[in-house]
Formats: sequence, structure tokens, C-alpha cells
Amino acid sequence: MIRVFFVLIFLISLKSTSQQIAVLKYKGGGDWYSNPTALPNLVKFCNAEINTAISEKIPTVTPDSPELFNYPYVYLTGHGNVFFSEKDAQNLRNYLLSGGFLHVDDNYGLNPYFRKAIKTVFPDKTLEEIPANHPIFSSAFSFPKGLPKIHVHDGKPPQLFGLSHEGRLILIFSYESDLGNGWEDPEVHNDPEEVRQKALKMGANIIKYVFLN
Repeated sequence: MIRVFFVLIFLISLKSTSQQIAVLKYKGGGDWYSNPTALPNLVKFCNAEINTAISEKIPTVTPDSPELFNYPYVYLTGHGNVFFSEKDAQNLRNYLLSGGFLHVDDNYGLNPYFRKAIKTVFPDKTLEEIPANHPIFSSAFSFPKGLPKIHVHDGKPPQLFGLSHEGRLILIFSYESDLGNGWEDPEVHNDPEEVRQKALKMGANIIKYVFLN
């Protein structure tokens, strides 16, 4: 009964604000506000290239807020600690199980903190690597080798991990790729345009996958 209630809340919210995405402001001291130009640029790219109609205004939402249910896609990034309180974890869990989607994008250094934090949300689930033949890598643009490498930190290969529920992908964790850096204004990281395009195209794949599934 509780799950049905949250499904109805999410669907009602989705009809009114389905064309808006948000940034997750989490606790713990990590810089959740990293890459401020990333999502606006991704939205512009998606609206131009895959015919979405997403607002370029990117609101901030907290994990414990009922407003979380207004957004079909929520983005979490940063370098440092992530902490979810019991209330955060319960609300985030309900959001994800009732139709929401969380994209966690490691901006370098987030990995150990996020892995610990997500266990408070889903103690019964384990992040699993998403194979290169998954539809998220071809929903709009083709990435036959999987997640592209955007920034080099430790030189490790890029990996996309995920959590699923009843056959639906509810969360992804992009690791050793740094998509958000590639989405930022060109002068921020001085990436070659080819690299920025790879990041934006992979981001468009994620957005299209989320909005269609």
C-alpha cells in the first residue's frame, strides 16, 4: 500500500514537471555544487539534438524533500563525503522505487563515500557494472565500448555501475569518466571539442533513456 501511494504521488508530479531535472544537495561536506554549468549545457544539447523540452533552469533538491518526486532525473556529483540521514535514505528509497532516477557522477574522490552512503538507502542491493550492450549506451548515440573517458585522474578505465528494481534501472554511478566536467563551459576545463561532444552525447543517452523508460 505504501509503495502504491508513492507511485501515485510520483506519477502526478511527473505530469506537471516532467520537463525539468534537478541537482541533489546532500549532507556530509562534499561539494554537491560542483560543475555549475554542466546540467544547463546538457539540457541545451538535449533540447537541440534529441528534441527534448527540458527547462534550462536547474533547481536544487534535498534527499529528504517531498519535492524530490517532481523530477524524473536527479543528478549527484562532487569530490568528497556523502551522508544520508535516516529520513534522507527513506525518502530517496521511496523516490527511486516509485519511478525516480538518480545519476551519481564521480567528480573524482566520490567513490568510497557514495558507496557507503547508498548502502543506507539500499542495504540489500549491490552496485553492478552495466555492460556495453545495455540500451543506455545506444538510446540516442552509439557507444559500443560503453562509458567514454572524459578526464584522466588515476588512469583507470571508465565504468558505469547501476542498481535495478523489478527490471528497471533506478540509479547509475559513472566512475572514472567525469561526464560533468565534459558538460561544463569549454573554458572551464579547456577540453577538446571532440571530448566535450562525447560527454554531451553520453549525457543525452542517459536523459533519453530515463525519459523513455
